[in-house]
Amino acid sequence: MAGSSALPENRSCVRSVSLPTRSHPLAVKIEGYLSKSKTWEGSSTSKNNTSSAETIQVGLVGLAELYKCVDDFIHLPLIQQVLVNHQHEKSVEEALDESVNILDVCSTARDTFLTMKEGVKDLQSALRRKRGGLSSMRNQTSAYIRLRKKMKKDVSKCLAVLKKLNEKNDSLILNENHHLAVVVRVLREVSSITISIFRCLLSFLSVTEPKRKLVGWSLVSKAMKSKSIMSEKEQEHSNEVERVDVAVHALCDHNLSTSAEAERVKIAHRALKALEVTIDGLENGLDCMYRRIIQTRVSILNALNH
Repeated sequence: MAGSSALPENRSCVRSVSLPTRSHPLAVKIEGYLSKSKTWEGSSTSKNNTSSAETIQVGLVGLAELYKCVDDFIHLPLIQQVLVNHQHEKSVEEALDESVNILDVCSTARDTFLTMKEGVKDLQSALRRKRGGLSSMRNQTSAYIRLRKKMKKDVSKCLAVLKKLNEKNDSLILNENHHLAVVVRVLREVSSITISIFRCLLSFLSVTEPKRKLVGWSLVSKAMKSKSIMSEKEQEHSNEVERVDVAVHALCDHNLSTSAEAERVKIAHRALKALEVTIDGLENGLDCMYRRIIQTRVSILNALNH
């Protein structure tokens, strides 16, 4: 990549940015992370389904590392000077405004995970409770279903914000001096990757609610008993959130024998435990990302006010 090469506008191409010096270690690192992100995006959007928790966690880890590199990049003397000289440029202000919107989405996602974790724990406690068990279980299953409905509304709003940001990002054209264009392109590419990963994360939380007919019950039952007996198609279209949704709706069926209800409670326990572990992993990745985004924003503001 030549020092004066421009960023390809076609997003099907591997991302490439023109950094101050091709041989600079940060140039190599950032290029590497941007290239890896393209591979991640390709694998996460290759099928018409939500990405797996593992795929999203990998994306969050890689994104946090990329933000660390970008933060170091911003502290380079040349970049500091570029930001000081062009602090009032529209593109710089837009990059800062976009970081605020992304932080808001990240904050909402963190709150959503926290609320979901509390709902999972409350439901687990209700399923374990012996005294007043049936009444408590039904109250908590209803509460969890209400929680999920509210969560989906919040997630939909965040996805709408991310969609607008992405459309705006794609439509912007840079007509600036070379060095400022380099800085803005780096920030824009990182923003684009962040939007993509957050969209996958939020979509993971907003899987379609199962019908009261419990059509998907057999899928969940199989999933909890043994993953090995699930077909490829079933595994492809199911995640931990969806399995709990189906299991919780299954508990709403009041016309069950004692043994059938006990079996569904057992399966719900397993689904909830798996979801709890998944939430912990994604929550940790999201917390790290929140801190990285704030740090990068602070670094840019410090450079502008230098």
